[in-house]
Amino acid sequence: MSSQQHLFSETRPVQPAQKNEDPAPAPVWLQRLSLIVLVIFCFYIGGILSLLPWWPRYWDQNGWLLAHPSLDAMLQHGWVRGIVSGIGLLDVWIGVSELLHYRDYRP
Repeated sequence: MSSQQHLFSETRPVQPAQKNEDPAPAPVWLQRLSLIVLVIFCFYIGGILSLLPWWPRYWDQNGWLLAHPSLDAMLQHGWVRGIVSGIGLLDVWIGVSELLHYRDYRP
């Protein structure tokens, strides 16, 4: 009747994997790319969080914080700066740990 091709094939779909089977690992290039992205993200965020509390331009003279005096008073304590820097150093350590313990999962 018509010369149009079918949109969907008439073959049966492949049955899903059984519950006991593990799904196939991602390709090695994708595993390595995700590692690179994760490490760069951890280093970037960790570096910002480690250094930002000690730059007066961004921490002490922040216009948004100056508009909120109660929050500014709390953030000016040294222990808050230390906690934020500690979280940044922890984030850098996570990136280093992921980099050192990376293993390819091959099928």
